[in-house]
Amino acid sequence: MKASILTDNALRELYQTDDLAWYEMTLKIIQSRDLEKLDLESLTEVLEDLVRNTKRSGVSFLEQIIRHLLLMEYWETEREYNYRHWGSEIVNFRNQLEIDMTTNLYQYLEENIEKIYKRAVKYVVVKTGLQKDNFPSQCPYTIEKLINSDWLPSEINSVE
Repeated sequence: MKASILTDNALRELYQTDDLAWYEMTLKIIQSRDLEKLDLESLTEVLEDLVRNTKRSGVSFLEQIIRHLLLMEYWETEREYNYRHWGSEIVNFRNQLEIDMTTNLYQYLEENIEKIYKRAVKYVVVKTGLQKDNFPSQCPYTIEKLINSDWLPSEINSVE
């Protein structure tokens, strides 16, 4: 299907039936600078989804990092047996987060760190059976530390 023969309706229908074909056609339209043919409604949806998914992914990876740090720091009875696994998970989630990290994502995560931390604590409380008051009421980690591939709390470093 050529961009020149697509009507506004046809491009919208293509988005609803074959999103990959729609992506390719939209890319061709943009590359040819034939911008009046763009399906702006669908393009807006795609960009909104992209922003939402990038944020969701960043939040998920950061929450996983926090969870594993909390497990390493506070679940003392399991630390000796699991700290290497938890440490490798932290490395993995940091690597994944690094792929999508931008200035805007960093700022978004920083603005939402307390919400992310509270969800991580809920998870760790259920997993460990520890009481919620065993954990700091506010996130003890900064974003800089959480994404720093060389940083672990000093208590954890002493285990190795």
